[in-house]
Amino acid sequence: MPLVAGIDSSTQSCKVVIRDSVTGALVRQGRASHPEGTEVHPDHWWSALQEAIAQAGGLEDVDAVSVGGQQHGMVCLDESGDVVRPALLWNDTRSATDAEELILEAGNGDATAGASYWASRTGTVPVASLTATKLRWLARNEPGNAQRTAAVCLPHDWLSWRLAGHGPGSGPASLDLLRTDRSDASGTGYFSASSGEYLPEVLNSTLGHVPVLPVVVGPLEAAGKTPGGALIGPGAGDNAAAGLGVSAAVGDVVISIGTSGTVFAVSDVPAQDESGLVAGFADATGNYLPLACTLNATRIFDATAALLGVTLTELGDLALSAPEGAEGLTLVPYFEGERTPNLPEATGSLHGITVSNYTPANMARAAVEGVLCSLADGLAALQAQGGSAQRIILVGGGAQSTAVQQIAAAAFGLPVFVPAPGEYVADGAARQAAGILTGKLPEWPLEGTEVCHRKTTGNPEFLTRYRHYAAKVAKG
Repeated sequence: MPLVAGIDSSTQSCKVVIRDSVTGALVRQGRASHPEGTEVHPDHWWSALQEAIAQAGGLEDVDAVSVGGQQHGMVCLDESGDVVRPALLWNDTRSATDAEELILEAGNGDATAGASYWASRTGTVPVASLTATKLRWLARNEPGNAQRTAAVCLPHDWLSWRLAGHGPGSGPASLDLLRTDRSDASGTGYFSASSGEYLPEVLNSTLGHVPVLPVVVGPLEAAGKTPGGALIGPGAGDNAAAGLGVSAAVGDVVISIGTSGTVFAVSDVPAQDESGLVAGFADATGNYLPLACTLNATRIFDATAALLGVTLTELGDLALSAPEGAEGLTLVPYFEGERTPNLPEATGSLHGITVSNYTPANMARAAVEGVLCSLADGLAALQAQGGSAQRIILVGGGAQSTAVQQIAAAAFGLPVFVPAPGEYVADGAARQAAGILTGKLPEWPLEGTEVCHRKTTGNPEFLTRYRHYAAKVAKG
């Protein structure tokens, strides 16, 4: 019974699952926490990985291992393989000004032209989360550290490299053994998802020189071996790994409802959205992964439940007791600003209030409909980029609500599948590890719930009304 290991090194924690490579059956697992913050020394990730591996019973009997990790994080190494400074994570916003400058410079002062340039070159318009903007910040604020940087990699690249036995003091030759995959490389801002090539001119204009970069290996190509002889997979960015974990294929759209919301599709065509709403990433199979992100999801449920003095389960029951459309009550859920659309200074708003519809049940229904309508706008942005949508795969903590599942089917107008709760990123990494043993991704069974959907000739009334009010918010 060959065993494989999948690792999820996220912002908050490290999770390890050990699975049967043939059946996908879970054998054992482990978990360890990461420190909080937007700037973290990679050594903390390595320590957490060792703790999680130990909890999972070790890797001695594992034939292959792969790492899924948080995207965009800037890991800089010097010539000896030492970390130059703590990594800036995806959620570190100090490089927002650098992102704006990169856009303006590319367009010779014209932001629209600059956004078009970046969308066509990399598939993604620069924002503070991208690695390229962080390198620009580094060169501008810490020139000494920028000059010391001999290699740049991402969190999952660095962990795979450490698993292969390299690390601090390994020397210059070890830097050439860094490996990555298309999905994670496509989130850097200096890699073209469509051509599959790095863009040295971006590195020159950000870091000031072209460092050693991880070699991009194929979806089922080994990236090395552990000292114990286990094959190391190419790994993936967290969203791409989650796509593998739920067996998403072309035509599937994965919508994750957590604190924030994420909408991404497996597509056979690259996205180039100059509006910046859709990031044109690659997936972990050779396809593409256009992605849109919203800032407000389950936090809206939490806030509404607290306002009404009910539990989240009771909030869902209230929502289902109200009629579709909440009798005209509409919530635009931009409580913490918004990313899709890009309205960082916006606030939430409640519309259509009357004496008769201002009830707890309608408030609960409007909260759920508002969040799902916001995600439906993300879905529409993906579809505008040419991606097909035939089925929704609904994941995340919010997806376990019966109210969310049923209202989602109406909001999206598509069949909805809700997988059983699981560690989708770690499971996807484990599935990739199994694939490098045989040259083909295994078809592991995936339990879940199929949610009936209502076929419509157009948008449901509540979605149309939501978009009307959201447009008014956007116009100020």
